[in-house]
Amino acid sequence: MKGPRKIVRWSFVALLPGEFTVILCLVGGVRVPSTARAATAAATLTIVVAASVLLALDHRRHRRAGLARRPAFLAAIADTVPAPVRRLTAHELFLSTSFLRWATRRGPHGVRDGDLPVAYAPGQTAFVYCFFFVSVVETLALAFLIPWPVVHAVTLVVDIWGCYFIVALHASCVVRPHVIGPDGSLRLRYGALLDIHIPADHIASVRLERRFSEGRLATVDDNGLADLAVASQTTITVELTAPVPYRRPLGKPAQARAFRFYAEHPEPAVAALKTRVASLGSNAGAETRTSTAPEQPRSR
Repeated sequence: MKGPRKIVRWSFVALLPGEFTVILCLVGGVRVPSTARAATAAATLTIVVAASVLLALDHRRHRRAGLARRPAFLAAIADTVPAPVRRLTAHELFLSTSFLRWATRRGPHGVRDGDLPVAYAPGQTAFVYCFFFVSVVETLALAFLIPWPVVHAVTLVVDIWGCYFIVALHASCVVRPHVIGPDGSLRLRYGALLDIHIPADHIASVRLERRFSEGRLATVDDNGLADLAVASQTTITVELTAPVPYRRPLGKPAQARAFRFYAEHPEPAVAALKTRVASLGSNAGAETRTSTAPEQPRSR
């Protein structure tokens, strides 16, 4: 199965530039020979059928191995589709759903009863909308200045997608805030790019600390510290009792012993974390004392 799977993967890689070129020619008004269009359509149909057959065979194999339908389907996709492609597709899907949630004014994603959402998107709103305005001006200027139809179409598509990406990324930051759970756990996020779960028993200390950061998002330094800065600022520092593993925006695995992140209103977030973690510690101490208390002798 490895040989046919590699052939299908590389066929998709080789076919995408050709399909993109045909689409741009059609959009730009360039006449494409009918034989070229027919060959592209036939190649696309052949590769799609081959990929569907491989997916069905892999799904059947995983079902025979004991997996349920949905896990077997996801495992079959993982066998055929490379990990970078899966991550990029999932990221685009999360961006689209976040944009729709933001546009329809639905509630924040992943916030349940008892959770405390911690907003961070307002810290970057001014910068994002300035960047969006510049992108719109660039799109309009290039639309009037570029005379070649194909180059004009390519630039227009890329610029429009860039404007959408800016708004969708900011929307994902709005609807995906940090979350403090009722048990004291902490979920750190940055839009659809980052999602880090920190259990309550891993939190050693929390403090209010305003700092300016110049590092990349969620990059771990030599001291095991990762920054989740917004507009180059962080306001809360969380130190852990043990390293927490996570994946950086492009999928690279990492782990950190401390996190600095930005919260628009850090004081309530720090107070809530301290209260909930302290409550967890007191409950654990009470359970420990109860379990280790000497058994009283029974009266006869």
